[in-house]
Amino acid sequence: MKIATFNINGIKARIQALPDWLDEAQPDVALLQEIKSVDEGFPKEVFEERGYQVETHGQKSFNGVAILSKLPLEDVTRGLPGDDTDEQARWIEATVIGDRAVRVCGLYLPNGNPAPGPKYDYKLAWMERLHAHAQKLLEAEEPFLMAGDYNIIPQDEDAKRPDAWREDALARPESRAAFRRLVNLGFTDAFRARVSGPGHYSFWDYQGGAWDRNDGIRIDHFLLSPQCADLLTDVGIDSGIRNRPKPSDHVPVWVELDA
Repeated sequence: MKIATFNINGIKARIQALPDWLDEAQPDVALLQEIKSVDEGFPKEVFEERGYQVETHGQKSFNGVAILSKLPLEDVTRGLPGDDTDEQARWIEATVIGDRAVRVCGLYLPNGNPAPGPKYDYKLAWMERLHAHAQKLLEAEEPFLMAGDYNIIPQDEDAKRPDAWREDALARPESRAAFRRLVNLGFTDAFRARVSGPGHYSFWDYQGGAWDRNDGIRIDHFLLSPQCADLLTDVGIDSGIRNRPKPSDHVPVWVELDA
């Protein structure tokens, strides 16, 4: 089972690039972030004709997450529990039925800038809710993963210029501590389980020639439960598509599971 995560930065802007990548990479499941579309405005037919079931949790002009799956989906839920007043569309989860059932959670964690400030407070509060929900999911002792744009640079090696990010919400000590606290529940960072060292990024800003200088950061992650980590066979980052016409500022990250 090949599962990918991809912050597409707007379905309208990526209406050609996304299908082209799907045709080439052939993921069984794609978790999308920043679709920037209400549910009824998402062009489902483009993906359904490729064999994907489409489930969205959209929001006008901002945020929005989706699951595209060639395998059957069950028990689709939307919204991160813990705050009934939160109207931002940042969480979707479902059970994928392959040779083994795997629960997949697609997330778009808040950016949090400027930090400190209300947006950063929201980010940290959202991470507390994520921690609580992850604990509940772990109690089932079944394979599941949480993947998406975490807006977290876990360590200095995950940035080309770590000093430039010291006071940014993506790398502030409080952000990294919240991420470590989440991982320490028993999750495996899938990419780092297979690939070590610097120079591996999933995001390059549109400004300042960041792509040309490989001035990137790694902020798109797969966290695997212990039962899911046992199924991991491969990981990768499809960095090359950042160099194609009308790219997102993110690129797909993927895992393959024996499931």
